[in-house]
Amino acid sequence: MRVVSISVNGLAQAIESGFFDWLHKQDADVVCVQDHRIRMADLDDPAFTPEGYEAYFIDAENTEDGGVGIYTRHFPKAIIYGFSNEQADREGRFIQADFDRVSVASVMAPRALGREEELVGDSDETHLDRKDAFMDAFGVHLQKTLRKRRQFIFCANLQTAHHVTDASPLYHKVEVSGFLPHERAWMDRMIDEVGCVDAFREINRQSNQFTWWPEGAEGRRRLAGIRTDYQLLTPGIRRKVTDGWIDDSTRFSDHAPLVMDYDIEMM
Repeated sequence: MRVVSISVNGLAQAIESGFFDWLHKQDADVVCVQDHRIRMADLDDPAFTPEGYEAYFIDAENTEDGGVGIYTRHFPKAIIYGFSNEQADREGRFIQADFDRVSVASVMAPRALGREEELVGDSDETHLDRKDAFMDAFGVHLQKTLRKRRQFIFCANLQTAHHVTDASPLYHKVEVSGFLPHERAWMDRMIDEVGCVDAFREINRQSNQFTWWPEGAEGRRRLAGIRTDYQLLTPGIRRKVTDGWIDDSTRFSDHAPLVMDYDIEMM
């Protein structure tokens, strides 16, 4: 079973820049997309669905908030839209597909980098407050999930790096969202205490393994990157990880796809 996770920064522009051309070469069973910025009605247009896949998306009330989706070559037993958190569900931040032996979710946290103290709309909540509230709610959901017998893969753009090896020195020197102490402590709790498994780190412990190069950084070739994209697993499939890599040669988004292989039969 091959699972791809990719934050596309707008699906239309990603397709135009070669996303589907790249995808056709991957032989992926499930493709989790974050930040698609389209309406679900747009999926009626076949140009938004790669050949051989079914598409299941959730959109945001404000398309700029992102939205997430799942492409799959196998019909799921069920699709779950949202995780019963009003704010996150209105912003289209969670969708889950249940298959016979595993569930796969596509998740996207709010971004606060560069807008930490900026207020969200007319509220008195900052963008960092909004992100922290989402992470708290999603953390509770993960804890509940791990109490179930079912196995899960959460393909998530969490807008946060975990360890110093997951971020270039640029982030070690400045206090910005994505590498703040309390954000990294959240990752500690989910992995070290709650029991989630970082699939990529099961097979790759090297440094400079980045998935995102922000526009304000000096580009991929200067290694001004950060690893914010994950496939988090329930412990029961930890030993099912067989391979995985970050394809940082792509150019259809400022995020790189995370590709993971599992010894799991889809049906």
